[in-house]
Amino acid sequence: MSLSLVQSRALLGLDAAAVTVEVHLTNGLPSFTLVGLADVEVKEARERVRSAIQNSGLEFPNNKRITVNLAPADLPKDSGRFDLPIALGILAASGQIDAARLAGYEFAGELSLSGELRPVRGALAMSLALHASHVVTQLVLPPGSAEEAALVPGAQVYSARHLLDVVQHFLPLEAAAPPAEPAAGWSRVTAAVHCALACYLDLADVKGQLCAKRALEIAAAGGHSLLLTGPPGSGKSMLAHRFAGLLPAMTTDEALQSAAVASLGGRFSLDKWAQRPTCSPHHSASAVALVGGGCDLSKPLRRFRNECDEIALQFEKFRPSLQCTGGLSDFGV
Repeated sequence: MSLSLVQSRALLGLDAAAVTVEVHLTNGLPSFTLVGLADVEVKEARERVRSAIQNSGLEFPNNKRITVNLAPADLPKDSGRFDLPIALGILAASGQIDAARLAGYEFAGELSLSGELRPVRGALAMSLALHASHVVTQLVLPPGSAEEAALVPGAQVYSARHLLDVVQHFLPLEAAAPPAEPAAGWSRVTAAVHCALACYLDLADVKGQLCAKRALEIAAAGGHSLLLTGPPGSGKSMLAHRFAGLLPAMTTDEALQSAAVASLGGRFSLDKWAQRPTCSPHHSASAVALVGGGCDLSKPLRRFRNECDEIALQFEKFRPSLQCTGGLSDFGV
């Protein structure tokens, strides 16, 4: 069969939209064309995929015209997460693996030139999108990314170290020999149990500041927003870093949302699971800078910005006084 379909996901902020990788092999002048609003790093997948397949001992169809379409065409795609699904699509279209057995799986992973799989950012966001949309499927991810995705309750996640580990699992039934033991590079990943309590700075360490500490306690108890103003060195940052210790433990949904934002920026760590992060913007940062500008890390904060429009309007009333008194303190996210 010269046409194959492989499922994957593209990141758009905290959303992970479904992407179908369509691969078509046909006779003609040998070429490798990739279409579908792909960014530069996605187009560079042509060389990575070619080298990974050849260095893995598999056959790359050099004598064919290869067309890869990332559908839907109007959805932007970036990063190297599509290397693995593109490689599997080429192998399925050339008959080296069973295209029908790919149904029910979604793939993401960057390929090295030797065929090793490298972690990708946003794996937790992919798993959350499947959980939110009630899609029953199985994720195949590189080590490091698979552990993130497995944190979502009910997620079916597999970890693969090498392209050959994935290929061996999807060989045609007549060619696949039953393995004597499970392959070391292919394994089902289950969520690790995190029982350690989050450790925060203690508000009891602060001497004085009775009114400010009382305000923090009231805000934490009632779930209110808190704005700290004052001259530099008055203790705003010291108090703000201890505010998270007054809040209740994070629920599973809160921990997943916080971890998903960190995963999009490549800053997620299992050691910081269910810990409330504290951001430290500069005191001269504008309201626009606080909610994100043009960099990639601002994309997951667009939803946060929409929810905070009303707060931003109220915040502008304080702008003159904040510029005179030293600016904003640190705040928790």
